[in-house]
Amino acid sequence: MERPVDGRPRVAISSCLLGEPVRYDGGHKRDLTVTELLAVHFEWVPVCPEVDVGMGTPREPIELRRTAAGVRLVGTGSGRDWTDRMAAYARRRVAELAALGIHGYILKSGSPSCGLEGVPIHDPRGAPGENGAGAFARLLRAQLRSLPIEEETRLADEHLRHRFIVRVYARLLDR
Repeated sequence: MERPVDGRPRVAISSCLLGEPVRYDGGHKRDLTVTELLAVHFEWVPVCPEVDVGMGTPREPIELRRTAAGVRLVGTGSGRDWTDRMAAYARRRVAELAALGIHGYILKSGSPSCGLEGVPIHDPRGAPGENGAGAFARLLRAQLRSLPIEEETRLADEHLRHRFIVRVYARLLDR
């Protein structure tokens, strides 16, 4: 496990939150809480599972869809199934991040790959129904159970932001 270079905790983060143009439409979701308030505390490790599995930018939007085979990650128009590729990537990438010694993770809310909760799961016809976690986020949480993980929307709350910072620094000090 590598130690942080400058003593700050190493936090993995959805690349789009840093302003990287990796979203399906070629845009980003730069978040001011992340880039202006939290950047001084952490060393960022940007991650974009969708680009990393080969979806490209721009790309067809994806969604979680309930099928006879369970919840799948599919293209909204083509129906192309990315589930197995995302699962293999997530297992490999989460192991790499653990070896790197990350101390926390900030995910993009609502994302079918990175959303931690509240991500719509569509029925076979494409209508939204129940909610769940994104395909990458689900495996991240299962593999790194004690890792402090938050979505950017929750970090806009000062109390939750402070709590996340404390939990990340506590993990740094425990190592």
